[in-house]
Amino acid sequence: MPDIQRKPTLSRHLWVIYILSIILLAFIWYLEWVLGIIMTPLLAASFYYTVKTEKALLDKTEAYISAISHRIKKVGEEALLEMPFGIILYNDDYQIDWSNPYMNKFTGEDSLVGESLHILSETLIPMIKENKEEVWIEIDDVKFLVLVKKEERLLYLLDRTEQIELETLYENDQTVLAFIFLDNYEEITQNMDDTAKSQLNSEVTSVLNKWASDYGLYLKRTSQERFLAVGTKKILQNLEKVKFDILDEVREMNGEQNNPVTLSIGVGTGELQLPALGELAQTSLDLALGRGGDQVAIKNDNGKVRFYGGKTNPMEKRTRVRARVISHALTELIRASDNIIIMGHKSPDMDSIGAAIGILNIARTNNVNGYIVVDPDDIDTGVYRLIEALKADSEVWQHFIEPFEAEEIVTSQSLVVVVDTHKPSMVADASLLNKTDYKVVIDHHRRGEDFIDNPTLVYMEPYASSTAELVTELLEYQPKGLKLKMLEATALLAGIIVDTKSFTLRTGSRTFDAASYLRSKGADTVLVQKFMKEDLDLYIKRSKLIERAEVYRDSVAISKADSGITYGPVLIAQAADTLLTMSGINASFVISEREDGKIGISARSLGEVNVQVVMEKMNGGGHLTNAATQIEDTSLVEVEVLLKQILEEYFEGRET
Repeated sequence: MPDIQRKPTLSRHLWVIYILSIILLAFIWYLEWVLGIIMTPLLAASFYYTVKTEKALLDKTEAYISAISHRIKKVGEEALLEMPFGIILYNDDYQIDWSNPYMNKFTGEDSLVGESLHILSETLIPMIKENKEEVWIEIDDVKFLVLVKKEERLLYLLDRTEQIELETLYENDQTVLAFIFLDNYEEITQNMDDTAKSQLNSEVTSVLNKWASDYGLYLKRTSQERFLAVGTKKILQNLEKVKFDILDEVREMNGEQNNPVTLSIGVGTGELQLPALGELAQTSLDLALGRGGDQVAIKNDNGKVRFYGGKTNPMEKRTRVRARVISHALTELIRASDNIIIMGHKSPDMDSIGAAIGILNIARTNNVNGYIVVDPDDIDTGVYRLIEALKADSEVWQHFIEPFEAEEIVTSQSLVVVVDTHKPSMVADASLLNKTDYKVVIDHHRRGEDFIDNPTLVYMEPYASSTAELVTELLEYQPKGLKLKMLEATALLAGIIVDTKSFTLRTGSRTFDAASYLRSKGADTVLVQKFMKEDLDLYIKRSKLIERAEVYRDSVAISKADSGITYGPVLIAQAADTLLTMSGINASFVISEREDGKIGISARSLGEVNVQVVMEKMNGGGHLTNAATQIEDTSLVEVEVLLKQILEEYFEGRET
């Protein structure tokens, strides 16, 4: 603060006037001494009056300055001590040297001097060391924004509790839209009389209305099988806490039926206008249905998706209409294309290769050149014998090309057909997807968040046992042209047999229909068994994996391979399948290192545990009973710990 208390003095201009007046008076005395005698007392009186007036003004100014200086000093002291925010000075050891009284009421201490900054928050010192300029802490339910002046070792603590409460209130009151769909209403009511149908409608509506009333939702039935729900983000949080138990309530409402009613719910949330929220809710519903139904998909405006439910296997549909429509649509796309490029996922299995061969036959039937993309350096031992058999058939093998060859022949009018996966990160050559606008996805996995952009045609049926089953149905509706060769039919049948574990898992009536069709086309079951044979060394390696299994939570088998030993994805999948056959085991997880440096997990279940949900939390995916993931930059021990944490959360959510 500048020094405003210095003693006032006569102004400089008065002294100048005084000196000039004396010089003038002396000059008058010199010219006319009589006039000088008269002027001298007059000048003295004038000067006396002027000095007296100036001094009075200076005294008044001095008094004013003294008073205002005292007030400023007092205000400064009071402001420092009575500021409605915290001020703390700390030393090099992060101990408090001084704090204003404002902070005492939050810590319960008479004085904070000498205390460590830890008394305020355990995170404060680490954040200061990281050169954070702003830090959020909480003291006695009061939320502070801490402004850090590290050079001055000074902290300002600003109470932002009301601001946070207002932000939370705004956040909680954001509108949320949801579309509710009765997955199998049409199939269930198809053979019902009017009385039974009316009773089912009444029961479903009653359960949903009570649920909406309990949580404060506005619910409106828009058609026989669709509802619109409007709520807030706070209501959505409450629904997520109970993991949308309405799914279980509706499913168990008529659980005595072989095919109970199930719900799918698509939720749109975020800071969007209502039309955009509606579109978000619809895409969420499409995603839930694409994953098999009986679940909730919540999509935020940032693109993130959360899933709940999905505890049951999707029910098989009763109509082949969709397969016939897809087959005809695929035929039209093929005939309008320059060529057909078919690819499955990386490290292809029997299902991927078999489905690709089936699509190749459809292309050839319609007189369009078709090619299957396979990387020779990415062939797993599980399909080695099938590949060798295909190489012996030059008529079929000539259509197999490597990724670099596909990139040379692809045009903007090419049709790229992706089978047995829908994730662009998993296809044999992702660059091909960007070189044409015409893409078809045929897959039997539940739809995940990662999906191929703007596909022209999508045929995803999670109820199907395999992609080979779907492609076989498409073949049945193709023009009677090129006959399906024995080796092609056998490859498709091998895909079905491998994915169903010889017709023991995920097998419906349509699966046997497809297998019957392939047998009628010459599929050789003995040859399938030859394709599926394994080496003795691989059998021994798989046995070692099984030997290392431990039982977790009474019914889950977890096997972790030795560090430094790599296993292929097929081998760990086979080990997981074998563990699932053990008494009392409902789910199995096999963890091992891979040749590419990643940690792989293969997961299997009998349906009571949704391994797809578990693997999705580890950036993987798959089916309710069959899933996997690969994790980078981690260790076997860390992956095992993470897996058990996710399983704990999974089981806790189902025990509440």
